[in-house]
Amino acid sequence: MDKKLLELIVCPVTKGRLEYHSERAELVSRSARLAYPVRDGIPILLEEEARTLTDAELEQ
Repeated sequence: MDKKLLELIVCPVTKGRLEYHSERAELVSRSARLAYPVRDGIPILLEEEARTLTDAELEQ
């Protein structure tokens, strides 16, 4: 994931910061409790495409 791109994009729900998790190819919004997929290097920032994070995932 391009670091400059990561600095520019925000969570579409909360407008908060996103963290890239390379092992799952996801952008994580802790404030929204959502993980957005990254497919072929392209972030899919649609709420309906995101998965809800569990409490255990948020603690990591």
